[in-house]
Amino acid sequence: MKERQGGFLISKIKQIGGRRFDKILQEKNIDAFNGAQGKILYVLWQGGKMTATEISKKSGLAKTTLTAMLARMQEQGLIRIEENANDRRSALVCLTEKAASLKDKYDGVTKEIEDIYYKGFTNEEIDRFENCLKRILKNLEENA
Repeated sequence: MKERQGGFLISKIKQIGGRRFDKILQEKNIDAFNGAQGKILYVLWQGGKMTATEISKKSGLAKTTLTAMLARMQEQGLIRIEENANDRRSALVCLTEKAASLKDKYDGVTKEIEDIYYKGFTNEEIDRFENCLKRILKNLEENA
């Protein structure tokens, strides 16, 4: 039986891709956020205000990790915490104007890393690959 390496390869891609993403940020003199904070910003750019629990689910970051990151991002002026009128036990994380103004720069870095990831792939190959990744993610979420 052939040895499967999917998990190992995904982990290695994540590690090397993260380093490359941070290097692109550095090359473009973007120091307002790092790659890990970019995940949080991305989730908020897509979904608007949300609780830390929602951000954790959407970003895949552990809640304990996220709490420290959110505190740092608040100090940096990237996010603010608002009272949640619907649930007083939880607060809402919101983007500041500073963070909103960084979206175009983030999109440029994302496009650059995407071009590296998919160099030599056809659109059909990319679609198939991403569909497979979505299936793997669904399997993992169902067994969490």
